[in-house]
Amino acid sequence: MNAVQKYSKRCTRKICTATRTINSLFHEESFYGYLSIERRYSQHTLAAYRGDLSGFIQYCLEHQCLTSLSEVRHLHIRSWVVHLMQSGQSPRSIVRRLSCLKTYFKFLKKRGLIDKDPMRKVTAPRMGKRLPVFVQESQMAALFSHIEFADNYEGWMARTLLEILYATGMRRSEVSGLKIKDIDKSRMVFRVLGKGDKERLVPFAPYLMDLVEKYISIRHSTFSGIQEPWLFLNRKGEQLSPESVYYTVKKYLSTITTLEQRSPHVLRHSFATHLSNHGADLNAIKELLGHSNLASTQVYMHNDIERLIKVYEQAHPKGEDTKE
Repeated sequence: MNAVQKYSKRCTRKICTATRTINSLFHEESFYGYLSIERRYSQHTLAAYRGDLSGFIQYCLEHQCLTSLSEVRHLHIRSWVVHLMQSGQSPRSIVRRLSCLKTYFKFLKKRGLIDKDPMRKVTAPRMGKRLPVFVQESQMAALFSHIEFADNYEGWMARTLLEILYATGMRRSEVSGLKIKDIDKSRMVFRVLGKGDKERLVPFAPYLMDLVEKYISIRHSTFSGIQEPWLFLNRKGEQLSPESVYYTVKKYLSTITTLEQRSPHVLRHSFATHLSNHGADLNAIKELLGHSNLASTQVYMHNDIERLIKVYEQAHPKGEDTKE
């Protein structure tokens, strides 16, 4: 047996041993508990962190033959980043994974489980600035005026869900967690529980209140024996999950747009973009979206191409030529 074969055999033996005790060696479950209880991350974010951290640990075991936290160095993390790049991961995806590791190693350092944080010497790849993907106002108008929704519970639920998402900019987890008691009819606001259990009030127009009241009436008659507090229920009378919110939105957006992304977040982008295009104050948009800092909201200061063309035609001396 040559040196390479001996090394390979030793690595295989270490991997098998590490796999049996991975949770205790890398403190994964303690970390997830911290994210859930202390940081109050959503289930969606927790699932993403689980996948990212598991991918890194698997790489350490299979490619670096590491079996404990004390062996992890910044060079191993940099090697993992190269591995991700070579496998076709985008800079944005890699930055998200590194953000997970940054939180993970900070947690370990704070708990005294490691002496040095290897992430301190790791620099994330630069990301190109991307404008938000949004649906045109005319397309949103077509969705609610020309697309036919079934005259049953599922049809009314879908329409009300879409109207609320577009009218408020809520995240899918927020609208999934919306309760009937969160609707303040007197002040015409929703009480929304956002990231980190931060509560905010989001106003809505009278037309939406009429729609919500009609939907609630159908909801009560459809599930007369069910006392669930959630505003939106699935066909079994249970809380509508964030995943179901996603698939409902994708189904209906597919009827009006060819955008590759057709998620609830696109409606959130559309809400903010349309507000900005109509002159809404950036700080007001920030509060409505539940952003913790203004930098997250500034991306909505872009203008859609249709508006830019109109401004150009009206303001530039040669602008009229573009109409020919």
